[in-house]
Amino acid sequence: MQVHQHPISGAHSNAHYQLTSLHFGTPGSGKKVYIQASLHADEVPGMLVAQFLRKELIALEAAGRLQGEVILVPAANPIGLAQAIHGAAFGRFDLTTGINFNRAYKHVADDLKASLAGLLGQDADANVALVRAHARNSIAAWQPGTDAEALKKILMTMAIDADIVLDLHCDNEAALHIYAGTPLADAVAPLAAIMGAHAVLLAYQAGGEPFDEACSRLWWDLERHFEGRYPIPPACVSTTVELRGEQEVHYALAQKDAAGLLQFLMLNGVVLATDAEAEAAARVLPAPLCEATPLEGVEPLYAPHPGILVYTRDLGERVAAGDAIADIIDPVSGETSVIHAGVAGVFFARSAHRHVIRGMNIGKIASATAYRAGDLLSQ
Repeated sequence: MQVHQHPISGAHSNAHYQLTSLHFGTPGSGKKVYIQASLHADEVPGMLVAQFLRKELIALEAAGRLQGEVILVPAANPIGLAQAIHGAAFGRFDLTTGINFNRAYKHVADDLKASLAGLLGQDADANVALVRAHARNSIAAWQPGTDAEALKKILMTMAIDADIVLDLHCDNEAALHIYAGTPLADAVAPLAAIMGAHAVLLAYQAGGEPFDEACSRLWWDLERHFEGRYPIPPACVSTTVELRGEQEVHYALAQKDAAGLLQFLMLNGVVLATDAEAEAAARVLPAPLCEATPLEGVEPLYAPHPGILVYTRDLGERVAAGDAIADIIDPVSGETSVIHAGVAGVFFARSAHRHVIRGMNIGKIASATAYRAGDLLSQ
């Protein structure tokens, strides 16, 4: 394992931060994998999973069982980790700018549409190598204006040319679920089965330029821009893995999740099995708990007025349109409003708050029918 330190802060910054990345295996000897935890710094489960990944990757490297390169960033947001408001961690938004730490990443396809003109050919592998080289150049040319942008540039520098990107997050309260680009549906299906995902949410463009999409969407945007004249496969399997809820920080869960991620890497030839029997066993996947659905089909549920929030359905349950999901009780008048599902699907995420105000997002249902457009991610 090699440990790299990346200075974040500029000469005139108010504070000084640095990022640590852990590097395993040999670059160029196989696929490149990039894994980061807790880009939203107050989402802690991924950081615990990273501790188990670190231990296992050290052992696998020592045993010569890594084919390729794995970069692990165990705490991807030092800026957010240093933020607190009245004693509570606040790691989702940069307090300096108000911008979500998982938004506003550079979409390099905008540069590559011009820089690749006249250079692509009919060899898909050569095209992939060329796109990655130009993507690295595009990120290198990015001039950050804030420490948060400097952090984003460092993260993308490590990830933009990876074959696999795993961005570990969690929701407020949730069943495990996964976000990915629509062209990656088949590639992420084994990961969803292994991890026990209750929802797999797909979109060509989610809006807001989140990190995982900044690494993957360039591929199908370029293929579409060049109108299929050149083979440009979706060469980066980039996904956001939502590791349940913020409070589910448990050794047993973290160890299980780390083992699942490593099994996925074994399926992709990055972790080498000890023998044919072990490899065959690794390829026996559990039955998936869900089918992939469009991110445009996710129904957000909102509180119509303030009150006590009481859920009447459990996370991971399948619901029909019209089913009651929760009650909101006015603590003074006693009046109760019943929150109903507008669509059929999986109730996969909800609020950890039990007193809510008007307009607060109190839940999400993943349905199979796309009906929304625009920015599809919650802020």
